[in-house]
Amino acid sequence: MAAKKNNLIFVVEDNKVYNKMITEYLTRQNFTNVKPFFSGEDCVSAIEKGAKPDIILQDYFLEKMNGIDVLLKVKKISPSSEFVFLTNNDSMEVAVNTIKYGAYDYIVKDKITLDKVVDRIQKIRKVKALESRNKQIKMAIMLFLGAIFLVVLFSVLYFIFGWFGGE
Repeated sequence: MAAKKNNLIFVVEDNKVYNKMITEYLTRQNFTNVKPFFSGEDCVSAIEKGAKPDIILQDYFLEKMNGIDVLLKVKKISPSSEFVFLTNNDSMEVAVNTIKYGAYDYIVKDKITLDKVVDRIQKIRKVKALESRNKQIKMAIMLFLGAIFLVVLFSVLYFIFGWFGGE
């Protein structure tokens, strides 16, 4: 199986067994750059030191900081990082709040959680790839328009002033 794009994925889960299970599952799914964290503080600290995770999978309920606290701090430093919350809490209010504050998704832990996690990662990767492609297309269009502008400008200068070796 071919290796997938090396997106930096942080797993923030204070339950060490569940953290290891998610991390190992993602690694078996060929995600090659997965970093586990057991607290929100450690995650935020790594980002403050320069890490730029593409995706952060995190539990909503952490010991010292809840998931929203982590999301708000991280988004200030790394606004392009996407969050997917994993939690045992199926409260609609909590789910709405995570999305309101900028999470990509909210997944209630159950038997098929890991498949859902991989699905969300794939969706985020596709969106980021499309955004990157759009930037490339915009740049190509700008370069093309710039070249056309220069051709028109030089043509006008040539015909009006007889520049470029004209008589």
